[in-house]
Amino acid sequence: MKVLVLGAGQLARMMALAGAPLNISISAYDVNSDNIVHPLTQQLLGNGLAQALADADVVTAEFEHIPLPVLAQCQQSGKFLPGAQAIQVGGDRRLEKSLLQTAGVATSAFTVINNETDFNAAIAQLGLPLVFKSALAGYDGKGQWRLKDAAAAPALWQELAAFLAADPQQAIVAEQFIRFDREVSLVGARNRHGEIKVYPLTENHHVNGVLSVSLARPLDTALQQQAEQMFTAVAEQLNYVGVLAIEFFDVQGKLLVNELAPRVHNSGHWTQQGADCCQFANHLRAACGLPLGSTALIRPTLMVNILGEDQVPNSILELPALGLHWYGKTKRAGRKMGHINLSANSTAELKARFAQLIDLLPAATFPELEQMLQQL
Repeated sequence: MKVLVLGAGQLARMMALAGAPLNISISAYDVNSDNIVHPLTQQLLGNGLAQALADADVVTAEFEHIPLPVLAQCQQSGKFLPGAQAIQVGGDRRLEKSLLQTAGVATSAFTVINNETDFNAAIAQLGLPLVFKSALAGYDGKGQWRLKDAAAAPALWQELAAFLAADPQQAIVAEQFIRFDREVSLVGARNRHGEIKVYPLTENHHVNGVLSVSLARPLDTALQQQAEQMFTAVAEQLNYVGVLAIEFFDVQGKLLVNELAPRVHNSGHWTQQGADCCQFANHLRAACGLPLGSTALIRPTLMVNILGEDQVPNSILELPALGLHWYGKTKRAGRKMGHINLSANSTAELKARFAQLIDLLPAATFPELEQMLQQL
């Protein structure tokens, strides 16, 4: 089976690693260069989307900000999963919010802003504080603004107006600011027959809007069931095939959807050693018509992102049940360069091992890990 991935980054790389034991061959299409490359070696395999589609049995994606002509061509091939609609929903907050409403899934109150009248109406309707998010191309905290004080509204509108003027396709989604207890996410898979399997809820800690640590451990059963119901509603509304991630705000035991990711997800990397079948393998299984693998938690596991660094102390490899994953990228400030997975037989043991890991990592480049440690 040959699978083409739109995008040639670390998620395509990890799909290739997961696909090899299943005899699934992965190639990656770089939407910027129009090149077809090997996702591990980056060796040039060809050029042009038409050739890439012709050579593939199945087409999928590792990111959602894909040019519409590329999506249309992939959809016309009849091979594209989860399909153009799902990818567009993940890449446009307007479509995302509309889908959540249609599926009957709880999310924060919102309005769409295209002009100053909309801006003022949003403040009047939703109240302060507000979070403003770009409808397109927003990720990892980018394209977001906050308004806490009405006196700051005129200055903020000038900034938003300039942003909107730069791209006629762009809009702003204004959302009520949610005072949440924590951020969690659910990663799951749905196959072509409608079978759904989900992983345990993952607790997430962000630094400056970028995921720092994800933790998978046994959580409240009622919260898990609530998340599964919301996942099922969204996946079935989209007739989704593949792995889907949903990020939630946990507000005193009630979940509100923050955003959707129609692909394998950073907060699911822990599944590489915390579950029998990782998210990358399950995505390929779903897309290729294979039975889904187990998503049960086999041991408490956490993931630490490596941001902007191309090396870590080799001594961390001495820790039991630690896996180090590099992405083969050129070093750049803030860039996701790799991740660390750490497992244990119990939450208490995981906390002790995490403390050891923190002691070995430079605090300046791995900030706020102590805060996550205290939550264990």
